[in-house]
Amino acid sequence: MPSPEFVDAALAVVAKIPAGRVMTYGDVALAIGSNAPRAIGRVMALYGHGTHWWRVVPASGLPPQGHAALALPRYLEEGTPIRRATAREYRIALSAARLPYTHEIYSEVAL
Repeated sequence: MPSPEFVDAALAVVAKIPAGRVMTYGDVALAIGSNAPRAIGRVMALYGHGTHWWRVVPASGLPPQGHAALALPRYLEEGTPIRRATAREYRIALSAARLPYTHEIYSEVAL
């Protein structure tokens, strides 16, 4: 179980992700000085419901597991770049949507 400090740090980063952009679980981990993307996934599963949870995705670009239908309207509303495979299947276009490592979210971490 992630520590309360880890949870708070991860959720603080998620709260700063701009509309229309995403970070991977690994990106959020990096932004808090961690190398634990799975722990970020756990934080999002347990505590992410009150955040912009759809802005944190796996490195595959797939929407958060089990939430594709719920996330899609949010991506469309925010103008998040997506790539459709079928009418029901899509991925985030990470090359366009991923927050760059030059963003201020990463400013406290030595990259």
